[in-house]
Amino acid sequence: MSTNEKDVAQKSFATEKVVTPDNSRRNFFRASAGALGASVLMGMVPEQVRNNAWAAGTDAPEIKEVKIGFIPLTDCAPIVVAAEMGFDQKYGIKIVPSKEASWAGVRDKVVNGELHAAHVLYGLVYGVQMGIGGMQKDMAVLMSLNNNGQGITLANQIKDKGVVDGPTLKRLLDNENRDFTFAQTFPTGTHAMWLYYWLAANGINAIKDVKTIVVPPPQMVANMRIGNMDGYCVGEPWGARAIYDKVGFTVATSQDIWVDHPEKVLGTTAEFVAKNPNTTRAMMLAVLEACRYIEATANRPAVAKLIAGKSYVNAPEEVIEGRFLGHYDNGNGKKWEDSNFMKFFNDGKVNFPYLSDGMWFLTQHKRWGLLKDDPDYLAIAKKVNQIDLYTQVASQLGISVPKDPMRSSKLMDGVVWDGKNPKAYAAGFKIKA
Repeated sequence: MSTNEKDVAQKSFATEKVVTPDNSRRNFFRASAGALGASVLMGMVPEQVRNNAWAAGTDAPEIKEVKIGFIPLTDCAPIVVAAEMGFDQKYGIKIVPSKEASWAGVRDKVVNGELHAAHVLYGLVYGVQMGIGGMQKDMAVLMSLNNNGQGITLANQIKDKGVVDGPTLKRLLDNENRDFTFAQTFPTGTHAMWLYYWLAANGINAIKDVKTIVVPPPQMVANMRIGNMDGYCVGEPWGARAIYDKVGFTVATSQDIWVDHPEKVLGTTAEFVAKNPNTTRAMMLAVLEACRYIEATANRPAVAKLIAGKSYVNAPEEVIEGRFLGHYDNGNGKKWEDSNFMKFFNDGKVNFPYLSDGMWFLTQHKRWGLLKDDPDYLAIAKKVNQIDLYTQVASQLGISVPKDPMRSSKLMDGVVWDGKNPKAYAAGFKIKA
């Protein structure tokens, strides 16, 4: 872990609490989605599933009130929708979304059991599993929540010096003799890895050439406004919010780095899964149904309105809705419809916990010196990613699962990742720690 990394804004969030849902927005959402209200939704469930879900028999949930943590980000939507639309009730549980202030706070509360599960960074789960992102604890990735929808923002002061992309940023670093500071959200998390990968692909070593700090997502824009950083990587809507507030512009989306990359997961501890298998399945069923609901573009405006409330993301609805629907504006004269905008389901392809996805984060942890030695990549991924459990849940909902737990992707630098030789892949990058 870099010695430069510190949580500069965490002190302002000393008090974390469970929030009470915003009733006006909740009521609007339920009215908007009235045709799919909880009672109707129950009628859509196969009878066998419905009966099993409600039964007080051997498969009854061990814990019926499930506290799931989330960070104010657009991709917390599956947790919110599962709770607000009554998907949780279908499976005999009540999901209580718990708004948290920082990823470090999410980590601590999941590990100590204060939270039963969380909307959490893929790489954070693996960081805790390896003991490099906090005290070691055996963890579980239950399912992936979304692909895409993150981004790298540069400050407008950088733009004023002629920076419009990676090569022009590299040129500025080479010619301006000062420390450049970039923020991410957790040392082993997804945003750190996207930022480091993008910088490296443009000839910049994130460990040696710049200073990196950790800032909670909702505090990124405020910190950029007061000049604490030159750039940051975070999830939406905080990239769009920088443009809305005229403090920064988007230099790259995360889907520019890796189309359909893994991002947030529904995560918990291995201990929780072992002690509460029925609650775990019920939680996964509810969240997976929510992901399927959110995927439909027609449903997204109402979801954007719901999560915009103070209880959840607490950002202007129009800031969330634009990129949530794929309407991109980089704040520097370019507008486009992005076919690779934030995905939540994609016929189940989003949600399957591919082993290669988990292994990729381990390769990057090794690349950047967070891991000193090569771990047993495949064995760890098999331990963390709950493929058998996910397959049970997906099958119950009639959702197909891929035959191969590995997938192949080409990232922005042309390098292919397929999980076949992780040690060679991790060692093969020219720029590394």
